[in-house]
Amino acid sequence: MSLTRLLFGRPIPNGEEEEERIGSLAGIPVLGLDALASAAYGPEAALTVLLVLGTGGLRYIVPLMLVIVAVLLIVQFSYRQTIAAYPDGGGSYSVARENLGRKSAMLAAAALALDYILNVAVAISAGVGALVSAVPALFPHMLLLCLALLALLTLVNLRGVRTTGLIFMSPTYLFVGCLGVTLLVGMVKVLGAHGSPQPVVQPSPLPAGISSASLWLLAHAFASGCTAMTGVEAVSNGIPIFREPRTHRAQRTLAAIVGILVALLGGVALLSHAYGIGATPPGQEGYQSVLSQLIAAVAGRGAFYYVGIAAIVSVLCLSANTSFADFPRVCRVLALDGYLPAAFAHAGRRMVYSTGIIILSLLSGALLVVFGGVTDHLIPLFAVGALSAFTLSQTGMVLHWRRVGGERARRFIWVNGVGAVTTGVTLCVVAVAKFTEGAWLTLVFIPLAYLLFRATHAHYTRVERVTAANRPMEVGPLSPPVVVVPMKRLDQVTEKGLRFALTISPEVHAVQVRAHPRECGDLAARWKSHVEEPLRSAGLPMPRLVVLDSTYRQLVDPLLGYVRELSAAHPESFIAVIVPELIERRWYHFLLHSHTATLLKMMLLFRGGPRVVVINAPWYLRERRRSAASTSMPPRRSVSSRPSPS
Repeated sequence: MSLTRLLFGRPIPNGEEEEERIGSLAGIPVLGLDALASAAYGPEAALTVLLVLGTGGLRYIVPLMLVIVAVLLIVQFSYRQTIAAYPDGGGSYSVARENLGRKSAMLAAAALALDYILNVAVAISAGVGALVSAVPALFPHMLLLCLALLALLTLVNLRGVRTTGLIFMSPTYLFVGCLGVTLLVGMVKVLGAHGSPQPVVQPSPLPAGISSASLWLLAHAFASGCTAMTGVEAVSNGIPIFREPRTHRAQRTLAAIVGILVALLGGVALLSHAYGIGATPPGQEGYQSVLSQLIAAVAGRGAFYYVGIAAIVSVLCLSANTSFADFPRVCRVLALDGYLPAAFAHAGRRMVYSTGIIILSLLSGALLVVFGGVTDHLIPLFAVGALSAFTLSQTGMVLHWRRVGGERARRFIWVNGVGAVTTGVTLCVVAVAKFTEGAWLTLVFIPLAYLLFRATHAHYTRVERVTAANRPMEVGPLSPPVVVVPMKRLDQVTEKGLRFALTISPEVHAVQVRAHPRECGDLAARWKSHVEEPLRSAGLPMPRLVVLDSTYRQLVDPLLGYVRELSAAHPESFIAVIVPELIERRWYHFLLHSHTATLLKMMLLFRGGPRVVVINAPWYLRERRRSAASTSMPPRRSVSSRPSPS
């Protein structure tokens, strides 16, 4: 079994595409991990901001989470209409393209791309943060752990959507189960203790409380907590991966994801307030995540604690899978519209868009390195992209329903209109509150991505215009090409190229560039006996031997100059340069030979001219010389020569 097959699995044929689609049960881990995992870092992000208030900050966490849950429910109801209206994938880009125009669509795509890239970095760093909470000795290795998990996640996603869903299903439902049991037991203890339960393990102490908070601080905490809203749009982007009826399955998956998330966010906020659990300074020794403190306070640090922490770490790390599922599909749509390179639109061996997966992994890895793998450093950049996409999508849906018309459309206009206004206001609050902490970078990234899309589209448009053939093919006088065969010495490698040249043209130029006489074989001395006499006996046209001395020991430039001279002298003919090249059998052979042929081909392509054609003539190690009867020039005698020592 090859290493590629072992790592990525067997190639999936087109006929098995339907088998790779998933149902609602697998849809939750594939498309909902981002949203579900935000229950771990959304409330903690808000509590981190409120840390300056000490114990006084706990009184604000429940009202803040209630506002975020309300916005989340509005977004969910809005996206249900988007799924119904765009069953082929109603992500923000598709909705904006159809209803708001291409400029708005590109802005939506840039915002989505930013959201997905940041989601991978935030999810992995949050997962490692949870692991460090349980095993503090790992703190010095946070960044290395982040990068290792990113590599593993990339490999899993390259194996295909169905495989990913099966792998991620168990940790997803274990996370929901463990956290659900913790919240349920904790609520029972809160009710039994009349709102003042006694923690099994005391949470990290908070400084003395401050009586009141400024509106700016609360807006800041709300902006951080809004990261809990990210990932809701993933289902509308990923509708095509569901089995039929895919619209119904997508809506059911979205409802399940949002329902679970609302319960988790509300429960974490209530128990944090009841048990006096606040955030600890991120990125510092002694860091404890909110969920780590919560599980320890409710159930202690026994077996259940470590199972719960393992589930949280797994889901936080794997929650980046939402981006791996959706980012390549958004890139595919952009590539089909000509806004990204065509490679993004090609499905790989496992029916996934491998280019998008690899690019996402590289960009997220760069973010982790720049920010040291600390979640709180990445949070300020996170929510702007998601909320921008929400707002553009819902605004587009308002225009969609206005165009459709009818009683049903008028009712849905209000749903999407409220969603657009709500997410728009939230976006403004987040952008202002987080601007100085790094949100300004998103205001740089989105326009840059927009300009990249425009430049790519302009390039493809120009290429299509220049290469268009709207007339019959030219069939004027066609003459054989003038063929050039670069030769360092006369051996089996160059002999193969020379033999092929004689089959396509009577005018062949064998060109040797001598950088130094001692570095090349004396080709002229052997030319008559090894080439001219056998060809004359066979009645074949005689190639011309040209030896160019290079004053400055250059190999490529003298040959390029000669090719240009031939092109000027034969304005009606193509100049075909046949490049003999040794092909190594093992990867390490590549290190033992020079690669002048590769450089020559590249320079000919870029500087040779419009009538220069480059042809490869590969010769493989241990290639057997064919008998005269099997050559392309029967029944004439083949060129005979002895390979010169290399």
